Amino acid sequence: MSFSIGIIGLPNVGKSTLFKSLTKKQVDIAAFPFTTVNPNVGVVAVPDERLEKIARTLKPEKVTPTVIEFVDIAGLVKGAHRGEGLGNQFLARIRECDAILEIVRLFKADLVCHVEKSINPERDIEIIKTELLMKDLETTEKAVGKMKKETKSGDKEVIKKKELLKRIQENLNKGKMVKETELSAEDFPLIKEFQFLTVKPIIYILNINQAEVKDSRPKMETAPILCFNLKLEEEISELSEAETRELEIHSQLDRLITACYTILDLITFYTVAGGKEVRAWALKKGTNVLTAAGQVHSDFKERFIRAEIVNWEKLVNVGSWSKSREQGWIQTVGKEYVVQDGDVIEFKI
Repeated sequence: MSFSIGIIGLPNVGKSTLFKSLTKKQVDIAAFPFTTVNPNVGVVAVPDERLEKIARTLKPEKVTPTVIEFVDIAGLVKGAHRGEGLGNQFLARIRECDAILEIVRLFKADLVCHVEKSINPERDIEIIKTELLMKDLETTEKAVGKMKKETKSGDKEVIKKKELLKRIQENLNKGKMVKETELSAEDFPLIKEFQFLTVKPIIYILNINQAEVKDSRPKMETAPILCFNLKLEEEISELSEAETRELEIHSQLDRLITACYTILDLITFYTVAGGKEVRAWALKKGTNVLTAAGQVHSDFKERFIRAEIVNWEKLVNVGSWSKSREQGWIQTVGKEYVVQDGDVIEFKI
């Protein structure tokens, strides 16, 4: 199972530049809006020192990291929720993503036009926020309207869902995102079908020039904020490993990938496949081992008997699965066991 991050922002802020730097895929980049119409999609391996250490210890034939999918979505503009700039099409693509990476332009470049004619990060952030809010408001209005007849049946779940949607609608009208509405664990399954845009976790990327200082950071809501010179990252991505070593420069984007992994509330577990392959798997924190088994293979979930687990560090310290067993470090668990970050798992079916 891969997780998807949508890269959004106004036109000409550096979305496609970041996508190209992350994925090493060639994409169209130009100094005018809407170069990207059909979203670009690419996958990026999650940096993982633990996986490397396990692989060095067990020396498998194959090493497979876990990945995150990035989707480069065309620039949003004022009125996107009404279809301006093909906005409805682009907003629909955001619905399919698990989290949002919003690029905010701080760099100045005369040859790269700004759709709002000036550099103003607070204003740009507010434009995107408004478009996401308005699209969610439209979604709630339609849903509440459709449910008027359904609530007459007296179905308690339908009534509860409608009341929840009306509460969300009231907050959206006040400029509050869905994630700012107080929601219980029981509420989330009720609204999952609506794929609200403002319930998604978000990371802000401030795209700066080398000469710009971080003191120019805008005042923003509580969300992860990272600063990058994306033009420099693009140039680094085009160099060979030998060239980066010679120039003694390296990309800073690993910390972005790690931040994406963190904001999705993911952990990593590992499988060793009889020594032939060591593989990392991403999993939502708090997930049980039966679900993890299904992620590896549907048969594993259907035919699950038990699982044997050892912490990755203990495995590396003794050098093999058999020695871990001799030390008494192999734990046998049932389907309700909650997988922990760093577990190495062997499924018994």
